[in-house]
Amino acid sequence: MGEQIRLARLRRHLPAELVAERAGVSRQTVTAIEKGSASVAMGAYAALLHALGGLEQDLLLIAKDDELGRELQDLDLPQRKRAPRQRKRDDN
Repeated sequence: MGEQIRLARLRRHLPAELVAERAGVSRQTVTAIEKGSASVAMGAYAALLHALGGLEQDLLLIAKDDELGRELQDLDLPQRKRAPRQRKRDDN
């Protein structure tokens, strides 16, 4: 993902310093994101994508049509189990 962000920045001919300023993050954070560092907060990724021109909308598409994930989730859903009903006795 970091490489794709770097390529998007370069295609727009934007220096990292300008993107960092627009995103409200440091230049080092931009570098870390572009290197794919796992220690960068997700909010910094979203801010950087926004600074690149509205690319944060791509984050909303990540799991939109995740058919396999939904099937696996459905298989793992707990099934409710109930005790059998007890019949009322007539003591009369």
